Amino acid sequence: MLSNIATVLAGLIGAGVIFMGALAFWAPQAAVGFGIPDTPTEDRSFHAWLSVKGVRDIVSGLFIFIVLVGGTTHLLGWFLLAASAIPIGDAVIVLRSNGPKAAVYGIHGATAVVMLAISALLLIA
Repeated sequence: MLSNIATVLAGLIGAGVIFMGALAFWAPQAAVGFGIPDTPTEDRSFHAWLSVKGVRDIVSGLFIFIVLVGGTTHLLGWFLLAASAIPIGDAVIVLRSNGPKAAVYGIHGATAVVMLAISALLLIA
């Protein structure tokens, strides 16, 4: 039962990451919510970098689904544990950029905690 709940939550994380990646193409102005001050959302060069991030987010979400479908709950747990380094790194980047603490802790930090909790549930299941 616990592993089923954790697996569904992992799927939601995967879907959320794919959605965020797609936003880079559909609504680049949403990048302001990432937390880096003075994000130049109208700059074409920034759009190119944001597209790179978008593709990587989409593929990262697809990786979660591949492991979810083809792997074991333990493999999914280890994968999410490793992938939690992404929001931790994002939090550090926003913090070092003097971004808002709400983005550091409320977005990136909370995402990392959720991913760590889901990975723990998958690893103990």
